[in-house]
Amino acid sequence: GLADPAPVLQSIMAHPALVQAFRLDGVITLVDAVNGNATLDAHVEAVKQVAVADRIVLTKTDLATDAGDVAALRARLRQLNPGAVLLDADDSETGAAALFDCGLYNPETKSADVQRWLGEEAGHHHHDHDGHHHHHGDDHHHDHQHRHDSRVRSHSLVHDGPVPFSAIEMFLDLLRSTYGEKLLRMKGVIELLEDPSRPLVIHGVQKILHPPARLPAWPEGNRGTRLVLITLDMPEDYVRRLFAALTNRPSIDTPDRAALEDNPLAIAGRR
Repeated sequence: GLADPAPVLQSIMAHPALVQAFRLDGVITLVDAVNGNATLDAHVEAVKQVAVADRIVLTKTDLATDAGDVAALRARLRQLNPGAVLLDADDSETGAAALFDCGLYNPETKSADVQRWLGEEAGHHHHDHDGHHHHHGDDHHHDHQHRHDSRVRSHSLVHDGPVPFSAIEMFLDLLRSTYGEKLLRMKGVIELLEDPSRPLVIHGVQKILHPPARLPAWPEGNRGTRLVLITLDMPEDYVRRLFAALTNRPSIDTPDRAALEDNPLAIAGRR
């Protein structure tokens, strides 16, 4: 249905009774191939459901009469959420097994698959590497009907090297207190200065953070701090400048970590 996914995810991640019995493995969003484009145009809730998904299942493709419309819808879904796996319900290879095991651990290797979990294989995030901003993928110009699409952004923040826990804590606190309602979903793997051999895994929705977990060791070749944020109407420059400051890679016109610790309001963009 047309429900805002964030409150549902928050309940699963924070309700005292639910967290004792369940854990969030992943988010699956079904998109009607016949009416999908119109629904995305009319309802921002539908766009948010696509944006936060780990799996997107395209349904009723057998009823769609215009192959061009279906192709355009597929392209639109990939643009909205390049990190999600896009499945076709009418495909014989799309069975129930394809909907599960969305989490950090790869069931085949029995080990953590950080790249898959963060959705990095798609490689179309708005990417910040040590404070320098890069935009992966093509620029898309949406017409007025697609007005909701441009409101959703996926940010990939990368820092090579360990980060103090206090810096990550401040980044998360400032981001959630300032634009928490606009933070649709967040995933991250952190290399902590205090214990760099054991990565810290974080997962959050809006202002709610799932209890952080520690991996026993780093997956081969995946060391470093990486965060993926899916946002709605969040100022992109604020995210970039805040992360750069707290990883001590500020640009010329941005305060460093020490200045931000003294004055959390130092970065413009805070409401």
